[in-house]
Amino acid sequence: MEFTELINARESVRNYDPVRPVPKEIIARILNAGRIAPSAKNLQPWKFIVISSSPLLEKVKECYRRDWIKDAPHILVAIGLKEQAWIRAYDGYNSVETDVTIAMTYIILAAENEGVGACWIAAFNPSCLSEVLKPDDKQVIYGMIPLGYPKPGYKKTLIKKRKSLEEIVEFL
Repeated sequence: MEFTELINARESVRNYDPVRPVPKEIIARILNAGRIAPSAKNLQPWKFIVISSSPLLEKVKECYRRDWIKDAPHILVAIGLKEQAWIRAYDGYNSVETDVTIAMTYIILAAENEGVGACWIAAFNPSCLSEVLKPDDKQVIYGMIPLGYPKPGYKKTLIKKRKSLEEIVEFL
């Protein structure tokens, strides 16, 4: 898909077909987009966990309170590795959250390119998700991305509500 068409077509999908899992080779292509995403000093301070097995998937879904997630056949969890991230010498800024969110954006765009629905979720219960996945104390869970094909009959929203360029851009 042409890039401008891709970014204009992408939307957060909240309506998944529960009986149609995404083939592993397509998930691998989506994950590869995250793998090649840019990061500060190319340190790639991330880890992605794809949950597809029913018992664990159900536990992960309980960490988000919206019913629509129950039909997603896969959930990707993006984890940041703070001690592996670049740190700015001037003020101690750690790039991990920025790096992970760039990788998540690449993953979501790759999913759209593959015809797979995705939705960025930050409103999960971090304590619940940590209890289920048990990351070590050097790992931070930054987001969840359900992955799946939209249900038959799903229609995309054709009009996106966004601020105008005049509202968000300043030329100096």
